[in-house]
Amino acid sequence: MRLALGPVLYYWARDDLLAFYEAAAQWPVDIVYLGETVCSKRRSFGFEDWLRVADQLTAAGKEVVLSTLALLEAESELKTLRRLCANGQYMVEANDLGAVHLLSGKAPFVTGPTVNLYNPATLRLLAERGLKRWTLPIELSRDTLEQMQAERPAGVETEVFAYGRLPLTLSARCFTARSHNLAKDDCQYRCLDDPDGRLMRTQEGQPFLVINGIQTMSAPTCNLIGEIDTMRRLGVDVVRISPQSYRTGEVIAIYHAALHGQMEAAEAREALQPLMPLGACDGYWHGTAGMHRVAIG
Repeated sequence: MRLALGPVLYYWARDDLLAFYEAAAQWPVDIVYLGETVCSKRRSFGFEDWLRVADQLTAAGKEVVLSTLALLEAESELKTLRRLCANGQYMVEANDLGAVHLLSGKAPFVTGPTVNLYNPATLRLLAERGLKRWTLPIELSRDTLEQMQAERPAGVETEVFAYGRLPLTLSARCFTARSHNLAKDDCQYRCLDDPDGRLMRTQEGQPFLVINGIQTMSAPTCNLIGEIDTMRRLGVDVVRISPQSYRTGEVIAIYHAALHGQMEAAEAREALQPLMPLGACDGYWHGTAGMHRVAIG
């Protein structure tokens, strides 16, 4: 199995992004996804900036994939999408069906976890149109994955979102702006204040969700480190780590060691504990509520 670094889902300052990807060039990841997937107002990097970083990571031996927005709301966003899909150099991760439509029959592509691939018939249909790798939607279980893998088309790889806060939903409304009593069109880029999202608690004070602009995420961190043997048995090709603002390199090192038999699952789980500020969750993988933690340790 190969290890992938997913796109940064948060809004980080330009210097922070540059430093992150400079470090990523040295990390033991095989694939790096680049691009803004949440909000087009996040402009720390422009299109040419992403291409420059892509070139640098390619020179460092990484496979680079350019990621698209998961929710498009304006003609300007569609224009950027068309340009990205027609880049002619790097494979594209389609995060909505609009991107799938633009890429179908024109270039090989990947689907991200926000594309609802729920059955083998859809996999076969997209494979005929150029799908090379699909990412299991985060809400699906290992049992569903096993069914999908049994009928997976030849030449199509499977990727699993294995670590990071789960990207649950997207909305036309900006929750971060609303939480600051600001209009979406005058958000003042307040997402920059929350490099790992803005935590929401229940009335009882328990961590519940994280808001990230127009995106809602899980408060605990999805962690499937103990499921590597199961994934390998099911024929999973790629394991995805979603970036966080701190110690992502350590997370990658632990997963790399586990993938290559250099660290037992229990030891890896223990090593990851201090890197997850609100604990772990793995409920979706086990077919129950996503916020639950089923694995022991």
